[in-house]
Amino acid sequence: MSKHTLTLQVVYALPHTLWQQDLTVPAHTTIAQALKTSTLYREHPETVNLDVGVFGELVQTDRLVKQGDRIEIYRPLSFDPMESRRRRAEHRARQSAQKTGGKALSIAAQMLPNRNT
Repeated sequence: MSKHTLTLQVVYALPHTLWQQDLTVPAHTTIAQALKTSTLYREHPETVNLDVGVFGELVQTDRLVKQGDRIEIYRPLSFDPMESRRRRAEHRARQSAQKTGGKALSIAAQMLPNRNT
């Protein structure tokens, strides 16, 4: 790497695989330009309008890349996070009810210290 080029990585996580590509780009390259330089859009055209981030932080594609950046492509969520939390809480309550002989404890009650020990 010279002073005039930067190395970075483009990453796109699919449900069962990870697509990634290392790139060397000229200094003063934007994220949009880096993505066009990569083969991502040719191999995964569905990514053209998806959100983009760098190291977990959502960024605009007109941002300049920095040495060592990991450009991440964010797929839309395939589930509603609130619904998932509700289902997990219901599942834990059912499991707790089974363990306590049908008496479901509230989450707050489960957090209290056990006074019988």
